[in-house]
Amino acid sequence: MVQINVNGQARQIDVPAEMPLLWALRDELGLVGTKFGCGVGLCGACTVHLNGEAVRACQTPVGEVGAGKITTIEAIAGNSVGARLQKAWIDLDVMQCGYCQAGQIMQATALLSATPKPSDAEIDDAMNGNLCRCATYTRIRAAIKRAAGTEGATNAA
Repeated sequence: MVQINVNGQARQIDVPAEMPLLWALRDELGLVGTKFGCGVGLCGACTVHLNGEAVRACQTPVGEVGAGKITTIEAIAGNSVGARLQKAWIDLDVMQCGYCQAGQIMQATALLSATPKPSDAEIDDAMNGNLCRCATYTRIRAAIKRAAGTEGATNAA
């Protein structure tokens, strides 16, 4: 039995401690917004927050979460930064297929929470491990800049 805090709720699930957090979220708790991409932490589709930090749920054993607070895409709108990013994503029509976008938004929320006005280089660095097969990277950057209030800025660090 593993106890975790997900989206502000204490949850108890009967799973092995070594089960990846991704499968605990999707299969045990029904939080299917977090996607399986590569399974080895390289694509970012499974990005969630653990204590506000972006982590790859496919590589995080649920037993190692401990008392940490997990936030998934289902609850990111409760975070003012996450809400601004979701609005920017919609306003700028970032998605094509949409499969990777939950992970993109989770990574971008962690970025803007730590660096409210990131430079282009900081955006590129933070988003580097999140892949988009539809190649909407230009729109992703534009949405991050809109959410940060730096839309139109071309500030290279």
